[in-house]
Amino acid sequence: MKIGIVGLPNVGKSTLFNAITKAGAECANYPFCTIEPNVGMVNVPDRRIDFLTNMYSSQKTTYATIEFVDIAGLVKGASKGEGLGNKFLSHIRQTDAIAQVVRCFEDDKIVHVNGNIDPIGDIETINLELIFADIESVNKKIDKVAKLLKSGDKKAKVDYDFLINVRTHLEEGKPVRTMEMSDDQEEVLKDIFLLTIKPIIYIANVSENQISSVESDPYVNKVKEYAKNENAKVISLCAKLEEDLSTLDDSDREELMKDYQIEESGLDKLIKASYSLLGLISFLTCGKDETRAWTITKGTKAPSAAGKIHTDFERGFIKAEVVSFEDLEKYGSMNALKEKGLVRLEGKEYVVKDGDVIVFRFNV
Repeated sequence: MKIGIVGLPNVGKSTLFNAITKAGAECANYPFCTIEPNVGMVNVPDRRIDFLTNMYSSQKTTYATIEFVDIAGLVKGASKGEGLGNKFLSHIRQTDAIAQVVRCFEDDKIVHVNGNIDPIGDIETINLELIFADIESVNKKIDKVAKLLKSGDKKAKVDYDFLINVRTHLEEGKPVRTMEMSDDQEEVLKDIFLLTIKPIIYIANVSENQISSVESDPYVNKVKEYAKNENAKVISLCAKLEEDLSTLDDSDREELMKDYQIEESGLDKLIKASYSLLGLISFLTCGKDETRAWTITKGTKAPSAAGKIHTDFERGFIKAEVVSFEDLEKYGSMNALKEKGLVRLEGKEYVVKDGDVIVFRFNV
């Protein structure tokens, strides 16, 4: 999973990136500090993996990972090449989802590219640039389909009408992700890599002083209200505090979180929102050699899940031996689960659930 962290200059993107990846990305108080995107891989914290590693004394532990990409700050006119516009847009195209950092804090020492704090204005500046870029992409696709239309291609007529609807939707200032469309229609758009079709999380970046009252914060609530219109996720955090937390050992981190009455880190919030947004879950494999989390889409059937491990597992799939992590944690061993009849043999139609601990049987 690759998440692009975007936003206007000086909203806290690189500060947040530093905090969640501990990668030490450069961060400074001037526009375009980030030119080439910084990339950081982050393990997805998972107590289930920790438990199974201890249970089996596994030699190797492999967590699910998320790749975060800190992309250059965008300015008005990016779709026409202003600032680092074209580079910015190309970097977004390569991500699975967008995390847009929105400045919701006042600070006279940190300049705002537009001169004032306006979360919705900031969101609309970025979204409008992405919409302009998508209109250009759709127009190119329309031109291609129009040529097929002249040859009497029946599918081209259906595709052409759909693309005109997409363009109209964009021209009304609406992102493509808010359109209802069939699988066939989504397929028409696949090869043009639209930006506004990507799922989005808005990250309301607040100051330390706002943390205690963030639920009633007017800036944060404006972002939440805006996000409702496109079924987007919203999380609030203080990037500066997250950066401080990332430098501390476990006990000091817990102490500081208690001081601010924070129950989970910004990274945990972002990971949960990302998984939910993209409809992802994890199944688990474990043993003496390795305990590992495997990320799949909700609704994935057992053979396809097996294929995540190796294509031979999918090709020669016979059965999946499945237990739930909760049962394994409760009863302490596979033998105990077998005695209680809690080990299931599932076939090709079984839909894998989050937290399933699986052994695949296959024959090639």
